[in-house]
Amino acid sequence: MDARDEFLDIFYDNIERDGAEKLLEWLEKSDFFTAPASTNRHSAYRGGLCQHSINVYKRFLKLVQDEFGENWKTRISPESVAIMGLLHDVCKVDMYKEDVKNVKNQDTGIWEQKPYYRIEDSLPYGHGEKSVYILSAFIKLSREEALAINWHMGEYDMRVKNGGSNMMADTYYKYPTCFLLHVADLMATYLDEERPN
Repeated sequence: MDARDEFLDIFYDNIERDGAEKLLEWLEKSDFFTAPASTNRHSAYRGGLCQHSINVYKRFLKLVQDEFGENWKTRISPESVAIMGLLHDVCKVDMYKEDVKNVKNQDTGIWEQKPYYRIEDSLPYGHGEKSVYILSAFIKLSREEALAINWHMGEYDMRVKNGGSNMMADTYYKYPTCFLLHVADLMATYLDEERPN
């Protein structure tokens, strides 16, 4: 099964919220299924964003099950797990553009054109907060879902790196699932995915 089909299976099996069909239509019309997850870090290849989203979902589901035990569904719904895991990075839709750059071949010393992805963000709204903004145009997010997606970057969030405040830590204490989503994102990035050479 390819990543697109796996994503759709997880989506259809778990997400039934009003507006989900319109959200899926938007994803299908966008580059979500063909975009990379980054320019030069994790899953920086065609389709990497979709695969990363699946990886985060799987890691997040396992962390939730391990943390809350066999009755985990009384703490968080499978639908919320799918929304948070699969859709945390919709902020990256239509943001990466294919281009070429001149690179000197280390073996021959000859300059060659090498493909790469550059960022062209038509909606510079941030990262996690941009995903919340986009998703809110289609589906109503719970407070926990919105906070988890908003703060999924953890200490790598520019608002935190630039001094920020205690909002992220307060969120993690109040909603442990928000912290677990961040951990799932890190685990998917560093354990399941490769960084290009």
